[in-house]
Amino acid sequence: MAKCNPTKRSLFFLPLLISLLSAAAAVRRHPLDPLSPNELDLIRSLIADSLPNPSTTNVTFQYVALADPNKQSVLSWHSNPKTPPPPRRATATVRYNSTTHEILIDLGKKAIISNRVYSGPAYAPFTIEEQFAAAALPPSHPPFVAAMKKRGLKMEEVVCACFSVGWFGEKRKQKRTVKVQCYYLDGSVNLYMRPVEGVTVTVDLDQMKIIGFRDRYEAPIPKADGTDYRESMLKPPFLPPLNGIKMVQPGGPSFRVNGHSISWSNWKLHVGFDERAGPIISLASIYDMEKQKHRQVLYKGFISELFVPYMDLTEEWYYRTFFDSGEYGFGQCAVALEPLRDCPENAVFMDTHMAAGDGRPVKMPNTFCIFERHAGDIMWRHTEGTIPNRVVRETRPEVSLVVRMVAAVGNYDYIVDWEFKQSGSIIANVGLTGLLEVRASKYTHSDQIKEEVYGALISENTIGVRHDHFLIYHLDLDIVGGPNSFVKSNLRTVRPPTPDSPRKSYWTVVSETARTEADARIKFGSQAAELAVVNPNRKSRLGNPVGYRLIPNSAVGPLMSADDYPQIRAAFTNYNVWVTPYNSSEKWASGLYTDQSRGDDTLATWSLRNREIEEKDIVMWYTMGFHHVPCQEDFPLMPTLSRGFELRPTNFFESNPVLKATPPYPLNRSICPL
Repeated sequence: MAKCNPTKRSLFFLPLLISLLSAAAAVRRHPLDPLSPNELDLIRSLIADSLPNPSTTNVTFQYVALADPNKQSVLSWHSNPKTPPPPRRATATVRYNSTTHEILIDLGKKAIISNRVYSGPAYAPFTIEEQFAAAALPPSHPPFVAAMKKRGLKMEEVVCACFSVGWFGEKRKQKRTVKVQCYYLDGSVNLYMRPVEGVTVTVDLDQMKIIGFRDRYEAPIPKADGTDYRESMLKPPFLPPLNGIKMVQPGGPSFRVNGHSISWSNWKLHVGFDERAGPIISLASIYDMEKQKHRQVLYKGFISELFVPYMDLTEEWYYRTFFDSGEYGFGQCAVALEPLRDCPENAVFMDTHMAAGDGRPVKMPNTFCIFERHAGDIMWRHTEGTIPNRVVRETRPEVSLVVRMVAAVGNYDYIVDWEFKQSGSIIANVGLTGLLEVRASKYTHSDQIKEEVYGALISENTIGVRHDHFLIYHLDLDIVGGPNSFVKSNLRTVRPPTPDSPRKSYWTVVSETARTEADARIKFGSQAAELAVVNPNRKSRLGNPVGYRLIPNSAVGPLMSADDYPQIRAAFTNYNVWVTPYNSSEKWASGLYTDQSRGDDTLATWSLRNREIEEKDIVMWYTMGFHHVPCQEDFPLMPTLSRGFELRPTNFFESNPVLKATPPYPLNRSICPL
């Protein structure tokens, strides 16, 4: 029997990848590129120099980002790169003297344009540094030390984490505070499975001191055995390893990276980064072979907010209603991707930079990986066997381009994928993995539980608390430019027009164009409909308006009551689809400031104006969700649970755009016998 001899990767593949990445330094600055280290240094120095007493004023940089350039200026530059790019500006939300300042900076002129004081009740995202500083306070607080001693815990094995406090109808303005909850290691790194229940510490972030302490009750700390997930610490038996799988591209990847711009097959797009949003996909256009030109699809798409409310009403849990983008900074939580584990071997990695709490630039290595996915899926196929004495078979393999980032927001890891298909589809997908938030309990068997515990027993003394994950996407579709409209094609059951028909019913399509924001709001599950953003002024050869459909793969909505305070703040989850006229200031569905927000600056409140959206520059917002009922398979670490949606061309092309797609070049290889 001949041995299998897999093809080896060519030696020039690695140098090619290096040259692709190093070419980024020489490329001309794109108006939507994220801030560079030099720009972050400039922002820091300009703000420091503007302070009345720079040597004694303590400044924290809560959020620093590229200020959105004028959209029309970007589009003009993009269509003609000889056109001067729009002015490059940055926005910085900084905190000093217990006051929030919104500072706008002209990077070209190296000058501060404006410095506005925000006086509302809410606050900007936490910095990583102040979260760690607050979490380090309890071990030096005597009442806390006494509480740990009473429980027989070793102080050096206690670690703590910060939790936003939310808003629950308080009329007075609160301080900028967090709750600190603690966990116990002592034999495991899976701290979230070993909570120290009953003890809560409140910290004033501006003063960085403890202003509240409560020890309400004791509960057994779940055992460490069985909670570790590290490969080196797991004991046999193991599942047998699979045979090696290799993604080989001897000629290197089929895509090209110039700075943050990517071209692949028939797609061109730009990948940006934001401390709050994470990945931002911009200026996505697809090449139409029949028209011999690239056609605009998506001006900008990103995750605007991630809302995670827990359903436990106890004193230590009721406020755990997290806004992971607006409070913690989804992009700020990005982690370095691991080659061969997080991304396949044919992936190219991209670094990013962000501002630390003191404003200094911090390099975030391997923030993104970009790779071609060839997983054995089928792009299209058909077998024709009805022709006498002849069988016709034709098939094409599916190859797509993926841009990936992972954000570790506390206990959860979120895998964010943007996938581009040659057929013109854009697929956005989010995978949830990591660790549950659990509550320590006296129970060791479900039969013992007689009262509401707000979750399920997933291990001895361990309640997995029920919760939700709601992600809302900002999707600024510009179908072949603009203006665009939002069309609902309702599928309706009707009776036959004549009584003698042998059929009793059929369904038809009744299309309506949304005129205002109220017309466009949709809750899934109540009615079957096709949803599309179209350009009514650009029609196909057959007279159909060109567009892109939204194809969701779930219908999840909020289960909290509308008057519940967390739901007031997260009212953008009330509908799965919203459509608003484009407004550069309306980016964040939970409001510009989210920590301790009151729901008065959200997508839901903006939309109350019921503005006209027909034949306008419009933005579609899509909310997808997960109702998470924990189970034993989620312990000690949950396998990835994924959900997403597709943006799919509808009458955008004159016919199947991948009819003439050719499969990847064949590689010489041996076929391994079974």
